[in-house]
Amino acid sequence: MTGIFDDFRNAFRKPNNGLIQIIFINIIVFLVLILSKVILTLSSFSGIYESFVDKLQLPASFTSLLYQPWSVFTYFFVHVDIFHILFNMLFLYWFGGLIHEYLGNRRLVNLYILGGFFGGLIYMLAYNLIPYFRPLVDSSLMMGASGAAFAVVVGAATLLPDYTFMLLFLGPVRIKYIAFFYIVISIASSIGSNAGGNIAHLGGALIGFMYVKQLRKGVDLGAPISAVFDFIKSLFVEIPPKPQMKVTHRSYTNAGYSQSTHFKTDDAPDESEVDELLDKISKSGYESLTKDEKLKLFKASQK
Repeated sequence: MTGIFDDFRNAFRKPNNGLIQIIFINIIVFLVLILSKVILTLSSFSGIYESFVDKLQLPASFTSLLYQPWSVFTYFFVHVDIFHILFNMLFLYWFGGLIHEYLGNRRLVNLYILGGFFGGLIYMLAYNLIPYFRPLVDSSLMMGASGAAFAVVVGAATLLPDYTFMLLFLGPVRIKYIAFFYIVISIASSIGSNAGGNIAHLGGALIGFMYVKQLRKGVDLGAPISAVFDFIKSLFVEIPPKPQMKVTHRSYTNAGYSQSTHFKTDDAPDESEVDELLDKISKSGYESLTKDEKLKLFKASQK
């Protein structure tokens, strides 16, 4: 048991480990809720457990949201069914690894959170604006990381559409077809018993597609989330200034040359260079990059 706790502790100490940290947070919340349910049920306080879980879920009603605003964030870390969390975390691990490798740790975390927020927003708008769902507004609650995970899935499929996964019984399948299949399933299930969850899937898928498309245009939709995290981190940890590299320029004249010196922050590629590399990857694959281009992409992912 000590080894398990050490693994959890080390996961949060390791830098640029956002994917594993997100998965572990979901697992920890799941285990705490399951343990709480067992203890409270055996103690004849099951009503307390149900009320607590309801407060962590996202209500469809905007009025109810006013009384639990934290739920716009907590709901996509909450699971109470083993298969629900299992499939969400597997999807997140498989596709999140691609986002982490090609776009970096910070953008993966941003995309997950954006998917959760946007999936929840689409869910609430659908239940309040579509006549079919209006009778259910006051009684509907949603939990689970499906919308956030779908954002990562579709983001990866948009970034690397021809990347191939080996699937049991099916063999090699391009991830764009995997993403498309689950989007179709979510559309077909949007009037079923889990309509709210499937609508959130579609909201997450949409923001995942938009995120990568805008990133290629030099617009990072996750920048506000990064700014919030940086602010929170600055309250507890002093952030050192970026390292500077000395660059000397010589301009030759008839009498000799003059020398001037200035500093630049680092030698990581700018956004336009990153966009060009991502376009090259989407067209020809990661292996088409030269050694220098791979190094540039790695440096960009550490920013």
